[in-house]
Amino acid sequence: MHSFSFLNNGTPVAADLNAPRPMITLQGVTKSYKTAMGAYQVLKGIDLALEAGEFVSIVGKSGSGKTTLLNMITGIDRPTSGEVWVNDTALHTLSEGQMAHWRGRNLGIVFQFFQLLPTLSVLENILLPMDFCGKVPYRERKPRALHLLDLVGLADQAYKMPLALSGGQQQRVAISRALANDPPVLIADEPTGNLDSKTAESVFELFRELASQGKSVVIVTHDSSLAGRTHRTALIADGEIVEPSMAQPFYAAAVVGD
Repeated sequence: MHSFSFLNNGTPVAADLNAPRPMITLQGVTKSYKTAMGAYQVLKGIDLALEAGEFVSIVGKSGSGKTTLLNMITGIDRPTSGEVWVNDTALHTLSEGQMAHWRGRNLGIVFQFFQLLPTLSVLENILLPMDFCGKVPYRERKPRALHLLDLVGLADQAYKMPLALSGGQQQRVAISRALANDPPVLIADEPTGNLDSKTAESVFELFRELASQGKSVVIVTHDSSLAGRTHRTALIADGEIVEPSMAQPFYAAAVVGD
């Protein structure tokens, strides 16, 4: 396996192997599931590296392996073989308990269908990951939660229950919750799929702003127009990345196998 960076014209050049490890690195990642018909391979030797401050979209048809790839990065699922490194941590070596603690401090995850707890207020939903992780001092938690809601224009909805909000508002609450512990990596699965075009645009701009602040942002999307505006798009087909394209030469980390 060779590591390459990509020039603006797509030409690979040798990378500095002594450089710091990218924020997210997948090396030779495969994932298979047992079925009645035998083993079914979802991912087939995925090699990918994403830098801090990079905004990346993952696109592909249904069943191509997009969500499974996200599950590798978040540690929700384990690779059958290969290595997954996020923020200098080898996720494939962690126990379930270690993974849960690590995930709370390092990852913000935005699910497609929000997954807000309906019996907790909007504010309590955002406080919950802070209480679980303990990364934010107790006295700072409520002010931080209100600040995050203000960031997405929902400070006046803090004490409402999630079901009293529109779908777009719930999605923005979910983004605030994902940012509760100030994680270096934000992962979102179809974050604009259930939103109207205006709300989708505001969510996209928020992701872009977070990337400009140094966070690594990875989204799965079916919206080709949004994907085309991220720094890089990885097209996955039949469990393989077939087209890592670079929109800006500054974000120059991809790992390509022979």
